[in-house]
Amino acid sequence: MKTRSWNTQDIVLIVRNIAKEELLPRFSKMKAKKKGDGSLITEADLAVQNRIEAELKQLDADILFLGEEMPEEMQKDILKQKNNAIWILDPLDGTTNFAAGIPYYAISLALIEEGQVALGIVYDPERDECFIAEKNLGASLQHAELEYKKLNGNADDIKLKDAVACIDLKRLPEHLAINLISKHPFRSQRSFGSVALDWCWLAAGRFDVYLHGKQNLWDYAAGHLVFSEVGGQSCTLDGDPVFINQLTPRVGIGALNSPLFNEWTDWLGVS
Repeated sequence: MKTRSWNTQDIVLIVRNIAKEELLPRFSKMKAKKKGDGSLITEADLAVQNRIEAELKQLDADILFLGEEMPEEMQKDILKQKNNAIWILDPLDGTTNFAAGIPYYAISLALIEEGQVALGIVYDPERDECFIAEKNLGASLQHAELEYKKLNGNADDIKLKDAVACIDLKRLPEHLAINLISKHPFRSQRSFGSVALDWCWLAAGRFDVYLHGKQNLWDYAAGHLVFSEVGGQSCTLDGDPVFINQLTPRVGIGALNSPLFNEWTDWLGVS
């Protein structure tokens, strides 16, 4: 593995500055357009992606770059180059929220080395919260530039019936969505609209269990590392790992504490 010519805080500074310059002034002022896959895009998505790509290339030209707003064939070609490190960027995770004036969105940036996520950064400009994780080195929440809080997960002995769940219903199999509505096993349910922040808020203990039926590599790579580095447990509905170094959309199921994770996956019928 090549020695890095930069440190994590260099990358955090790039992300923070661009978010403040490109996202905050445009918040709730942008009209979103539909892409071919039905998802939304604004000029802010493109402005952030272009600037971050340029800054990262200037910092280290040897690391490849894959952004959500690139053509799919280009994304696939980049992922085929398995011997190279790759930046994975979602320039605006939560575009619908951003355009509607709902203050829950983020920039999500992950570094993949040797087929695994080595670094994850998720920055929420509305709260000035930056979630940072490095593989096998833990995760932290950086407030207001230099105030750090180590994330330690949640060891509370909570039962599923008392849990707060974050669930995106519309992307789930119909029978499962109906069961969750009619026979919900938890105390309360939320849906926020940014996969990257969802994983980070779960890691921070802001809710207890998680389920999302379709998230792309750029949506979850960074946030899922934050969650994993605090000891969180996750899988798909088939019981497979959430992260794969491919473009295939993934189901994400998660909980911080083992008994709760087991109770949640048992109820979901994870095979």
